[in-house]
Amino acid sequence: MSTYLQFAVIKFRNKTAYRFDYLLGILNTLLSFVVYWSIYKALYSGASEVDGVTFSMVTTNFIISLGLSSAFHKNEMFLQDKIKQGTIANELLKPVNFKLRMLFEDIGEGAFNVVFHFLPTVVIAGFFANLSAPSSVLNVLLCLVSVILGYIVLWQISFIVQSWSFWLFSVWGFITIKNVFVNILAGAYIPMWFMPDWLRSVIRFTPFDSIYFMPVQLYLGELQGWDILINFARQLLWIVILYGIGEFSWRKGIKKLVVQGG
Repeated sequence: MSTYLQFAVIKFRNKTAYRFDYLLGILNTLLSFVVYWSIYKALYSGASEVDGVTFSMVTTNFIISLGLSSAFHKNEMFLQDKIKQGTIANELLKPVNFKLRMLFEDIGEGAFNVVFHFLPTVVIAGFFANLSAPSSVLNVLLCLVSVILGYIVLWQISFIVQSWSFWLFSVWGFITIKNVFVNILAGAYIPMWFMPDWLRSVIRFTPFDSIYFMPVQLYLGELQGWDILINFARQLLWIVILYGIGEFSWRKGIKKLVVQGG
């Protein structure tokens, strides 16, 4: 495991070499928050709450989602680039697990984004945005566990789409569509409190709400008792299902690669 941690550390250090890049990253993250905050500030029009959802809850939802978006970084063209460059065969000969290497490099860059993009934004936003405090220390810890599981869910979805590179010339279009579905249906852009009940019921049969919205609910104390266990079970179930699909696609792709390459 220490070998893979080194991949994460190296990726983190490499990103720190481009100081102008992470200054622009802070600006980009801050602008995203300001635009979102301003839109919902106008929609609330001074009202304390809408349908039982306070403006503070909405702001907290977005700032947590923004942080998770930073932490959940994925180099989604990594596998396609290796295949197009013809270096995938050499990568597979290395004495490391290719998928774990991908995962830990993404973790390293995600950690960089949190430290140098998201945390400065939170500090600045805290001066003018009324963020909700966590319901309890226990809920913060549960939220962190859910964040880890949510990241694995999202990473597995990304890997499945990337694995289509074995059959498609470009997966960029599918990645874009996938990101739109995730950001909307996971509640990152539109809080799920404002979605129709029928749509929320449909989303519960997908892995999307377990990526962003479940950590928000845990942070705010909206899930209690059995609901917490049920939602954790849903995250674990989706991890198993998505891992199985990703592993099947990966093995089929590698087999196709070997056959074509002789």
